[in-house]
Amino acid sequence: MPNNRITELFNIKYPLIQAGMVWASGWKLASAVSNADGLGIIGAGSMYPEVLQEHIQKCKAATKKPFAVNVPLLYPNVEEIMEIIVKEGVPIVFTSAGNPKIWTKHLQEQGIKVVHVVSSLKFALKSEEAGVDAVVAEGFEAGGHNGRDESTTFTLIPIVKEKLQIPLIAAGGIATGRGMLAAMVLGAEGVQIGSRFVASPEASSHPDFKEMVIKAQEGDTKLTLKELAPVRLLKNPFYSQIEELYKKNPGKDDLLKLLGRGRAKKGMFEGDLEEGELEIGQISGLIHEIKPAAAIVREIIEEFEQAQKEASRHSFS
Repeated sequence: MPNNRITELFNIKYPLIQAGMVWASGWKLASAVSNADGLGIIGAGSMYPEVLQEHIQKCKAATKKPFAVNVPLLYPNVEEIMEIIVKEGVPIVFTSAGNPKIWTKHLQEQGIKVVHVVSSLKFALKSEEAGVDAVVAEGFEAGGHNGRDESTTFTLIPIVKEKLQIPLIAAGGIATGRGMLAAMVLGAEGVQIGSRFVASPEASSHPDFKEMVIKAQEGDTKLTLKELAPVRLLKNPFYSQIEELYKKNPGKDDLLKLLGRGRAKKGMFEGDLEEGELEIGQISGLIHEIKPAAAIVREIIEEFEQAQKEASRHSFS
């Protein structure tokens, strides 16, 4: 696989990035993906500052290759988080859920590459204007919190590519080498993959949640809670409670009351499959086994290269 702007920007072999997912992306997963020549990401969204610092230090001890930290900008301790990132010499930061203008320049002045995650062309262009080094455009197939526009990856990537000058990374609904090739044909220079890495021993999510992910079939996830922040969930008894509440035309306060606190931790980290929030992407219907992160990277790259060869045989020239 030849180098491109993404591999050069991050100093990695493969333009394959593991998403910074809450309750799944600790130092074990991030270092495993980086050691396999992708880019591993520690997800700060479910970590207190001191916990993040510990994960960064353990990741540095476990890999000599580049890794990143994902920071939701609406995080209450964001200033402390950024201070730790700079102090620990993290080379790359992926920001999301907020205004990239606030931190981009500061991080870049410390020699840190900055990537912002968006769900629309409008926010991709705002991110470019803010000076970020690259953009992740994520289709609504993705697990977890999502854009309100419900733009699919297949439409979002070429729309963003048409206007964007900086490197573009595709996310949402990608878990295979064929998916990676499709995204890059559409204009992405790299892919960010989340759900596939949840089903790995290195992911910090609960084993029972991982088992539910590999048993999921097409149609088993749904985008919901748009009045709060759109989130894609596996259907379970908690999701059924949401559906029942919607039949009563609930207000925002009613939804907040049902959601409560700590639902994501309860489901994905503690393994409460009844009352927990189970965030995963639509592509879970294509994930059938738990594999080591390095094996997942290897499988995706091998399939990518095989799919490239097959596609060249279908040339009409």
